[in-house]
Amino acid sequence: MSVLTLRLAGPLQSWGASARFARRTTETAPTKSGVIGMLAAAAGIERGDDDKLKPLAALRFGVRIDQPGTRVRDFQTAHHGVTGKSMPLSERFYLADAVFVAALEGDHRLLAELQAALRAPVYAPFLGRRSCPPSLPVELQLHENTCLQDALREEPWQASPWYRRQYRGHNEVEVTVLREANAHEQNTADTLHDQPLSFAAEHRRHTLRTQVSYSVRIPNLSTRQLPRHDPFDALDEESA
Repeated sequence: MSVLTLRLAGPLQSWGASARFARRTTETAPTKSGVIGMLAAAAGIERGDDDKLKPLAALRFGVRIDQPGTRVRDFQTAHHGVTGKSMPLSERFYLADAVFVAALEGDHRLLAELQAALRAPVYAPFLGRRSCPPSLPVELQLHENTCLQDALREEPWQASPWYRRQYRGHNEVEVTVLREANAHEQNTADTLHDQPLSFAAEHRRHTLRTQVSYSVRIPNLSTRQLPRHDPFDALDEESA
């Protein structure tokens, strides 16, 4: 079994929870349906091609919250493209300055194809909404002969240097993991309506999946060993 790990970092992210009329909220961490949709788009799988979606949806999913970010609210106005009529004011929520490590466990060949797709995507990846591009390459690495929980524990901390400096003097940092439950964890797991069945525009469908939540401690490496999340990080390090 292999695991593909992803870095989900950007100025804004929004991982659709409920969308009721003009109010669209976000979860506090990436959803499986959102990440699978991003991978399907990178691989060029068209909406409504449910047969090609099935192998991706069957992958086991987990996410680690390396930098929780801040929830922000935005009000948006729009006009009808044909009539020019003003549309209702909409309320949308985002996560600002968040960083996550997402992981998918499954067949090595499929994950290798998805890794290649992220490096040369058919459709550009975005973090939940098209208005939320990633600030760094999404693909981290493909781990062979490992499991989902081990990959989420062993992947280096991906938090931004400015955020990491808050933990100077700490050899380790405690982060939260949200992972699909194993068979023996089903009785204590939470249930989410987040297992994608179809992304067809006319009938998007999801079903239930289970999830467990727990904390892990990971090493706090030097900020100088991290990729840049923000061009101003270099200025901050010089003044630190």
